[in-house]
Amino acid sequence: MRVAVMGAGSWGSVFSMILSDANCDVTLWARSSAVADDINSTHINHAYQPDLILPANVVATANPDQALADADLVVLAMPAQTLRSNLTSWSNSIPSEAVIVSLIKGVELGTAERMTEVIAEVAKVKAEQVAVVSGPNLAHEIAAKEPAATTVACSNEVFARRIQDACTTEYFRPYYTTDVVGVEIAGAVKNVIALANGMAVGLGYGENSQSALMTRGLAEMSRLGVALGANPLTFAGLAGVGDLIATCQSPLSRNRTIGVYLGEGKTIAQAQTLTKTTSEGVQSCQSILDLATRHGVEMPITQQVVNVIHHGTSAEKVLKAFMSRPTTAEEGQEQMEHF
Repeated sequence: MRVAVMGAGSWGSVFSMILSDANCDVTLWARSSAVADDINSTHINHAYQPDLILPANVVATANPDQALADADLVVLAMPAQTLRSNLTSWSNSIPSEAVIVSLIKGVELGTAERMTEVIAEVAKVKAEQVAVVSGPNLAHEIAAKEPAATTVACSNEVFARRIQDACTTEYFRPYYTTDVVGVEIAGAVKNVIALANGMAVGLGYGENSQSALMTRGLAEMSRLGVALGANPLTFAGLAGVGDLIATCQSPLSRNRTIGVYLGEGKTIAQAQTLTKTTSEGVQSCQSILDLATRHGVEMPITQQVVNVIHHGTSAEKVLKAFMSRPTTAEEGQEQMEHF
């Protein structure tokens, strides 16, 4: 199978390795010709994954047309807020029969669209031709070929199985589902909850506080997903609670790390400067809240994260505000319409 991976950042590079190890022919598109040349001459992406030696059959290019030519799968690995502009510039080069796979975990600002919605709209393809890969997949660990699992979501089960086969290796195990909405919402919201969890860590709070945030964050994630038509069980799987745990607890998580800096009293600008990488939670928290508001879904943790990121409220103040909310029944004790 011929695969074009569009985006040579950390996860795009690692996913190229996975595809290659699963016997796919991989072309990796990089925005920078210097990055592409580096990969082709050394088999290392020194800019984003300096410890990873890429397989010899991963070929890089800075020419999107060259990368996309005759591709069976087109894998998109770029920041959520750049997807539309990138896709607009080269969507006409995507082969008409190719299945497009999103590795992106975010919601678009302004439109509040999920990534698969943006892809279907811009690339002018049917929804069943667009898929998602999402789960507890910290790039650094997978680069070391530590065992990991993920979820492949596509409304077309045949395509889902095809993608599953294309990325199955001895260290990477994908499961498939047709619940695209649930997998995408889980991947986007968990980044916001990880920011809140990081703030708790930065404030010096322990496991009780973090467990409460993760569990109530899972409730927020589930409420929004169900309101959009997702299967509630998706949030108990790899794309939901699995990814939530990894992103909230690992020091490798960019969202958690930024949250820690915010909890320590740094500004969002200072935190972003220190991490030097894109945090999808920072970029998408407002659009996720907008999406929830449109559907009448209450997301108090997300609201407080927005207050910190966009309104300059201190982490300590918003966590106290969360704890001072009126008490309610836990999900499962209420009628399903409150879920």
